[in-house]
Amino acid sequence: MATHGNGTALEEILQRPFATLPELMRAHARERPDSPALIDEAGRRLSFSELDARIDQAAVALQRDGIRVGDSVALCAANSLDYAVLFVAILRVGAAVAPLTPTATDDGLARMLDNCAASLWLIDDSGAGAVALARQRSAPNTVALTPGAPGTPLSDWLAPEGSVPEPVTAGAGDCFNIIYSSGTTGAPKGILHTNGLRWPQIAETARHECRPGTVSLVATPLYSNTTLVAFLPALGGGSTIVLMSKFDAAGYLRLAEQHRVTHTMLVPVQYQRLMQHPAFDRFDLSSFRLKTCTSAPFSAALKADVLKRWPGGLVEFYGMTEGGGSCVLMAHEHPDKLASVGRPMPGNDVRVIDVSGRELPAGEIGEIVGRSAFMMTGYNKAPRKTAQATWHDQQGNRFIRTGDLGRFDEDGFLFIVGRAKDTIISGGFNIYPSDIEAVLAGHPQVLECAVTGVPSERWGETPVAAVVAGAPLDPENLRQWANQRLGKTQRLAALKMVDTLPRNGLGKVSKNDLRDHYFQGFEESVQENQTSGLNG
Repeated sequence: MATHGNGTALEEILQRPFATLPELMRAHARERPDSPALIDEAGRRLSFSELDARIDQAAVALQRDGIRVGDSVALCAANSLDYAVLFVAILRVGAAVAPLTPTATDDGLARMLDNCAASLWLIDDSGAGAVALARQRSAPNTVALTPGAPGTPLSDWLAPEGSVPEPVTAGAGDCFNIIYSSGTTGAPKGILHTNGLRWPQIAETARHECRPGTVSLVATPLYSNTTLVAFLPALGGGSTIVLMSKFDAAGYLRLAEQHRVTHTMLVPVQYQRLMQHPAFDRFDLSSFRLKTCTSAPFSAALKADVLKRWPGGLVEFYGMTEGGGSCVLMAHEHPDKLASVGRPMPGNDVRVIDVSGRELPAGEIGEIVGRSAFMMTGYNKAPRKTAQATWHDQQGNRFIRTGDLGRFDEDGFLFIVGRAKDTIISGGFNIYPSDIEAVLAGHPQVLECAVTGVPSERWGETPVAAVVAGAPLDPENLRQWANQRLGKTQRLAALKMVDTLPRNGLGKVSKNDLRDHYFQGFEESVQENQTSGLNG
């Protein structure tokens, strides 16, 4: 492999305008074959040479089964060494990865499989719906990653050791992956990312942050773009990656200390559970250089706690799987802006618009739209949904609509107030659940809370809340405590104490489930409380 000047082949690849992740894996295997690439929570590991060789075995098997450039392969499993191997192997043969959520319903998975038109399904036994669907279907062909899953066992399916695949050339315009949205608001949509879109994302972080000698702890599912934006650059840059199959706070802290972890990406609910763990301060986390967060609202109080008690920098990213505009908050540099998600990243154009599509000035609340080099091709086989997610400025530039509501302050920092679909319209007033949640979170015994709207004959909609508490609380007393601190239109008509909030695999609260499961049968109490709750 050619090198550039006195640099290594790896460095030369990272400087190219376009290259691929499989090329980086080959370079690591040649230049640092014995360095650890992947380690799982049980201590099993693959060096870069072992990883590359196993990727080749899987790539040969894929080609033997007829997988070619432009095809898609569905990968539906929990995090594991095999998952990482197969992900890169699919890319090595020029196909697109379709990572599916194993815990989705069999109906949801069936729709995802039909949408991505996968000719091969790689599956483990971590999701009952996936296992049931795989047993029902004769196609696509199925490979079992674990003994409890249906299909050809992975050990039988892999090509013999030492096998080398036929070389292929994947272009910048070829599909890298089809990522399915979390589906908290309806049927998941297939989001198309090309190789050309992914490469700058991988190379930039690999050049500057995730270098050989760093250790990255991955504790979120690899089927999510949230994880991939951290995992792919770490793997490409040569960081040693420690993989958790399923997050738990005690296990995470043990692995972080044991492996002297330097980098991690977590979602807010994971930060919350870690900071609440009674033994948190007894673990040695001094090796950390950088912690990142994305995917869901990250409270200012929680950010402050992380900054105070956890060494290393803290960075919050705001953006969408669809791409568009992204913001970054260097929390350790801007402790006075922790309630924001930061400023637009370089090369990102983020704006706020009203319902008619008119741009709004700083201070006014509207829908957030964004434009950048990182933008999805579109939703797979859904041109109407793609068009609905698009906004054009007066110059005709294409922006992606986020569905989030927010405002810019006078310093250019973006503040999120909620989802447009979650806005409660009560008696003609717009009520933002995040404002009420912030008040509830101020109660010393409230650990978590979520606010949504339910139908009201008198007001159209009215706000209700579900609360997780750290000690026994009377819900009516807490409701009255909150209503004393809320504006007239914001006052809660009902409040329910719950053990947990309904969340998807990445910790996002599902407002649909909140309404459907926690507030069924609350209509009478809501109606009784509306007069005193909304009009005061």
